[in-house]
Amino acid sequence: MQTNRSNAGALIGGATLVAFGLLSLAGQIFRDVNWGGLWPLLVIGLGMLFFVAMFAGGKQAAGFAVPGSIVGGIGLVLLFQNITRHWESMSYFWTLIILFVGAGIYIMGWYGDDAEQKNSGRRVMKAGFILFLLFGAFFEMLFSSYNGLVFPLLLILLGMYLVVVRSGLLAGKQNKSIDSTPPVS
Repeated sequence: MQTNRSNAGALIGGATLVAFGLLSLAGQIFRDVNWGGLWPLLVIGLGMLFFVAMFAGGKQAAGFAVPGSIVGGIGLVLLFQNITRHWESMSYFWTLIILFVGAGIYIMGWYGDDAEQKNSGRRVMKAGFILFLLFGAFFEMLFSSYNGLVFPLLLILLGMYLVVVRSGLLAGKQNKSIDSTPPVS
């Protein structure tokens, strides 16, 4: 079993060195090229290397999904911000890191066949998404140059969804009581 881990470590380390070497070589060869808005793709690519390591290492390397999700997700955020030039959105985009951690935990549970990890990942993703909506609405309403209606409308939709789900209207049942023990005869 130890040889598999050392082989996986050597494979991951070697692949990482080759990737950085290729990036360095490309940087030297294409020194005069204007990369413009494509630099976040390097961050996304680095995140994807963690997933390569996960698949190369087998089920025992499922934990690589967490840093892969975080780094790849941050790369996507940076790509969005670089394209839109809405850099002030980082005041609340940090909450997406929580969502990325949850996605990594979910993927780790999926790849490792662990239902409890998948459920934990879902809960963390929900928390990150709710924080994203709350902080996004706050900062966009107060400080945005867009004066958009997107985040307030998302908050209203989220609130309506929670009301409908918690009340049981979605399932056609009404939430009668918290205590579900049958009456004693």
